[in-house]
Amino acid sequence: MSAAPVTEAELQAYVDDALPPDRAAEIDEYLTQNEAAAQRVAAYRAQNGELHNAYDELLVEMLPERLRIGRMTRRRSWYPYAAAALLMLASGTAGWHLHERFAITRIQSTQIARVAAIAHVVYSPEVRHPVEVGADQEEHLVRWLSKRLGTNLKIPHLVPQGYALVGGRLLPGERGPAAQFMYQDAKGQRLTLYVRLSNDVRAPTAFRFAQENGVGVFYWLDGRLGYALSGETDRGELLRVADAVYQQLNP
Repeated sequence: MSAAPVTEAELQAYVDDALPPDRAAEIDEYLTQNEAAAQRVAAYRAQNGELHNAYDELLVEMLPERLRIGRMTRRRSWYPYAAAALLMLASGTAGWHLHERFAITRIQSTQIARVAAIAHVVYSPEVRHPVEVGADQEEHLVRWLSKRLGTNLKIPHLVPQGYALVGGRLLPGERGPAAQFMYQDAKGQRLTLYVRLSNDVRAPTAFRFAQENGVGVFYWLDGRLGYALSGETDRGELLRVADAVYQQLNP
């Protein structure tokens, strides 16, 4: 067994099969020697099973007919994303309130990628109401969202990268308000930038990539804020734009 202590965050990741194989094997051995930890792991797995039993049927539920308009008819149902978010947030209440720096950074980053992907799928297909405040009111948009999030926000300008600002909206985040800015290229391809406060101001800035059912997400933590750029485009294109966003936010 490794000399490294087993944290609560690692037990949560172990239940979700999210640990490297070597560390998972070490925790296998640890659980055989620690009955209390083994009981917690069993309880977490039982909780996950109950959540799946309660909500998995949403994964195959069809999109209501009234919502099948415009571009939405060509998109997959957003219920799988909503169900995934519900499972993620519900299962996290038991063990994700922790203080280990690495664990907080890792888990919060996973959350921001998933929630940003859900928000992208929900709002990017909208034809008539893709945003709450349009790009023609950019100054008001910045003031409003900065006040709601409690920090000074900047809106990156991506015209040199081929994307014009459509506008933005206020969203509910995991622990408070969040913001979404939407961009669109000449072909109608949309990208969204999700922004919310981060609880770990010490976290290093580093791009990470996730893919949620066809939606690519580059996400990173920077000071007090977490960012996630989402789009249904290839990884290279998304990285190109994410780099431009970062450069503007950190001149």
